[in-house]
Amino acid sequence: MSQRVYIFDTTLRDGEQSPGVNLNLNEKIQIARQLAVLGVDIIEAGFPIASAGDFEAVQGIAREIRGVTVAGLARANFKDIDRAWEALKDAEQSRIHTFIATSDIHMRYKLKMEPDQVLEAAVEAVKRAKKYTADVEFSAEDGSRTDPDFLCRVLEAVIAAGATTVNIPDTVGYATPQEYGQLIKTIRNRVPNIDKAIISVHCHNDLGLAVSNSLSAIMNGARQVEGAINGIGERAGNAALEEVVMALRTRKDFYGHDTNICTEEIYRTSKLVSKLTGMVVQPNKAIVGKNAFSHESGIHQDGVLKERTTYEIMNPAMVGINQTNLVLGKHSGRHAFRERLSELGYVLSEDELNKAFVRFKELADKKKSITDQDLEAIVEEETRRHVPATYSLEYLHISSGTTIVPVATVGLLTKEDLLEEAACGDGPVDAIYKAVDKITGISCKLLHYSLDAITGGKDALGDVTVKITNGNDKVYIGRGVSTDILEASAKAYVDAVNKIVYEYDR
Repeated sequence: MSQRVYIFDTTLRDGEQSPGVNLNLNEKIQIARQLAVLGVDIIEAGFPIASAGDFEAVQGIAREIRGVTVAGLARANFKDIDRAWEALKDAEQSRIHTFIATSDIHMRYKLKMEPDQVLEAAVEAVKRAKKYTADVEFSAEDGSRTDPDFLCRVLEAVIAAGATTVNIPDTVGYATPQEYGQLIKTIRNRVPNIDKAIISVHCHNDLGLAVSNSLSAIMNGARQVEGAINGIGERAGNAALEEVVMALRTRKDFYGHDTNICTEEIYRTSKLVSKLTGMVVQPNKAIVGKNAFSHESGIHQDGVLKERTTYEIMNPAMVGINQTNLVLGKHSGRHAFRERLSELGYVLSEDELNKAFVRFKELADKKKSITDQDLEAIVEEETRRHVPATYSLEYLHISSGTTIVPVATVGLLTKEDLLEEAACGDGPVDAIYKAVDKITGISCKLLHYSLDAITGGKDALGDVTVKITNGNDKVYIGRGVSTDILEASAKAYVDAVNKIVYEYDR
């Protein structure tokens, strides 16, 4: 019988620390909902003391998400821990996750503390957290570079103080699988009360070893893995949870462990995180990349057609990538539309279904047949929790060519008026964005622009993601979908501008 490994998801905390990622409250709750459907055991919702926005996100997720433990991060001091509990207290299941660095280099240069001071701070932090909740996790930051003797002392002390999970992070991605696995084994053998806590691991991917290190730790006694969807996070990112989960599931014969993850939700979760963070998944990414189950070689294609397992060790359906023979077009009705969405796993309210069906009909007039990817894009855009739309795109006129200066005339609707402006630019997209800036009175800097074709063909839906800033340190992400890439570009920019306005108003 396989042993269970707990999945601790830090997409909304460490993952959001990825450069250029700035999720609002609604987007975080939307991701948290999907993580609960995916079946993660713990959602680390944020770092409450870090900002008012982080506190609000942890509090909002704690109040709304059920059936999963919600964790908040706190440094090893009373102020952080008290603030974390204030955010978490309405959760159905809460965890305070407190940490302090234990490696010589961190203690000497960052903390400027002696080892005994660090040990005392760790113990007092756990005791403080234990007054609020029975579920307390302690992390020895930079654990993989910590002296093993001191690390074992700290872990024994915090477990005695009440820690129910002890985490040994490879904070800078320095460890190799062999030595990291040996460190976990050492902890199991040398910490006398280790049986009273779950050993957890949190690996970073600076050397591309985060998943390997996590799996090696499991082989040596770790029973919780921390990571993020698509492997996002600080620097080179965290262990990609979907890779850890599918390695355990596919090679259960070798590892002898499994998780409670509903693997059929992996692909959808990956897409949601990618779209809301604006971080594109590389095509050859394991498990969720667009090429992960593609075969171009004739030999491979022949083998798969004869017997799928010749070149596929996983069935795409296991991670939620489904194929269908049902083709939808402009003559398809609401019943077929609803039925296909149900097969894809979407359960919509009547209002959401009506909005999505209108978009489907509009797209069907432009495309001969609608693919599953088209349907997913429609549903995700229509059901995405937008911030209140101060501005919406009413029309767009473009004059452009190789011998003329591009000019864009844009009309934006507000609750009261239709606002119109024209602007010139270096290209049609630049002209559109300058016209929007003139209408809104907000001068924005475009940091990132990406265009992705959701499907193939000349009539493919264009999916545009932009990242903009208006002079402060915050980055705002916008997304737009249309068969017209200029319209998609305009929608994405307006979506991001609405987020700026919403934050100002608040």
